[in-house]
Amino acid sequence: MNMAVDKNALSGWLNGLLGVVIFSGSLPATRVAVQDFDPFFLTFARASLAGVLALMLILVSREKRPPAARIVPLMMVSLGVVVGFPLLTALALQHVTATHSIVFLGLLPLMTAIFAVLRGKERPARAFWIFSALGSLLVMGFALSQGAALSLTGDLLMLAAVIVCGLGYAEGAALTRESGGWQVISWALILALPFMVLASLLTMPASFSGIGIPAWSALGYVSLFSMLIGFIFWYKGLARGGIAAVGQLQLLQPFLGLALSATLLHERVSPLMMVITLGVILCVIGSRKYAR
Repeated sequence: MNMAVDKNALSGWLNGLLGVVIFSGSLPATRVAVQDFDPFFLTFARASLAGVLALMLILVSREKRPPAARIVPLMMVSLGVVVGFPLLTALALQHVTATHSIVFLGLLPLMTAIFAVLRGKERPARAFWIFSALGSLLVMGFALSQGAALSLTGDLLMLAAVIVCGLGYAEGAALTRESGGWQVISWALILALPFMVLASLLTMPASFSGIGIPAWSALGYVSLFSMLIGFIFWYKGLARGGIAAVGQLQLLQPFLGLALSATLLHERVSPLMMVITLGVILCVIGSRKYAR
């Protein structure tokens, strides 16, 4: 019995880690995309493209429609991760750099854990909260040490993005235990699809001639990976390993994102990053031990 539980938990952590690796490219890719695309059009277009793919996936697999009782939770997932987080981060990235926005990702594991308690009825031990808070402080302290200029508008938008994303993660993970990860994100995308397509048409630029290849590539990444594929692994990981526990893997996302920002956007990253990363990994290990 214990072996089966451990195997299930390990599968959850591996799926969660793969999801985090995929998500780590989201903010740098969004930063590239908003250089050429309007943030509203970017949000609606990425959700529309992902929604069309999700609809094809549902039709090919002949999935039954979700029962009425799951519609409201699916709408909460949709509002949180399909519309809320992408739109708020795209708006924020007009005011702050990708490196600075990653500061706020340090709060995402804590926010996910809070919603896991409120919505998922999980009850981690007190030591879990200590490790979770310490890991969040390490991430935020490190990112702030990079010396990025502050923007009240950008910071408030990122804070709002983290809150709605934490809710979407917890709600989606709870649904995944009943429906499956790819089904949850697919139905969430499909629910938003009619509105996203209409909004895309209304916000579409008059001409695409000035859009560069990097922006198109970034749109492709956030549509296919950030909006669909990443969530398949992420929700599966949260459902199997525990929302609060696996959610702590998000503490590693800022460092992966910073590495990508340094590589792709040539934004400065301090050598202190490796030392802090080690500390964060220890916090993840500690929080995992006391998550249940």
